[in-house]
Amino acid sequence: MKNSTKWFLIITGILLFVGFWMSVFFYLVFRNLSDRDEEVVSGYGDKIAVVELSGIILNSEDIVRQFKKYGDDHSIRGILFRVDSPGGGVVASQEIYEEVRKVREDGKPVVVSMGALGASGGYYVSCGASKIVANRGTLTGSIGVISQFMRFDPLLNKVGIESNTIKSGKYKDAGSPFREMTGDDRAYFQNLMDEVHRQFISVVEQERKLGHDSVISFADGRVFTGEEARQMGLVDTIGTYEDAIAITASLAKIKGEPSIVREHKRGLSLFDRVFGETKVQELLDLKENLLNRPLLQYRMPQAF
Repeated sequence: MKNSTKWFLIITGILLFVGFWMSVFFYLVFRNLSDRDEEVVSGYGDKIAVVELSGIILNSEDIVRQFKKYGDDHSIRGILFRVDSPGGGVVASQEIYEEVRKVREDGKPVVVSMGALGASGGYYVSCGASKIVANRGTLTGSIGVISQFMRFDPLLNKVGIESNTIKSGKYKDAGSPFREMTGDDRAYFQNLMDEVHRQFISVVEQERKLGHDSVISFADGRVFTGEEARQMGLVDTIGTYEDAIAITASLAKIKGEPSIVREHKRGLSLFDRVFGETKVQELLDLKENLLNRPLLQYRMPQAF
């Protein structure tokens, strides 16, 4: 065998070997990223389903899907909605609230258990539940709307870059990052904010059975501790996650210890095992957080 042929076979074999193991590596790292339809059941009593909402609310699909599934499942006697969120998009928050309310009105109890945060949109979605349970140190409330606009034109002017806009309506480029807002632009967006804020206030009044003047007095974006929120009527009781399970079981008329049903990933990838289960999804959500954040938000601003 010629030396050139021998080297060709050796190099080909090495490339095939490396290619095979790289394929195995990427399979182990990225498999099961969105596979969340396996259910884990703990306990042997009548069933309570746990639906978890964690982080900024960017879309409603997964939470709404779970509520529809558990709402239609007659073996599920009640739903515990674990909320740990500073809020997020207005429409996504409204869609989740509506589905929670539908399940409750169809006769299946829904109990919210708030974690560290149940603020703004996190509070909005909670309003659809039968009962709201918060820890004493939970931060909740933040009844308000926010919209933030970046401006690039001061930087572009420094480097000699100009932007030309052709439009067919006075407000078509309102909020553009390439120019300063006019007074009319600000008034336009303020009217939008006020209308969406009014919708939030209306839901709180209706669901919490509070008077309009009472809600207006604290619906200014402030957050409150769980204890303050209980005194104001924003939450029903102070309690832990385990307390919320007991309350759900009581409302569902379950005798004894309930069994808990929840969704989770079918398996952890190698990446997840090394860096933590949530890190991959955080990376996948980065584009949504930075580029596709909703214009109108029920969201509590957070420091970095």
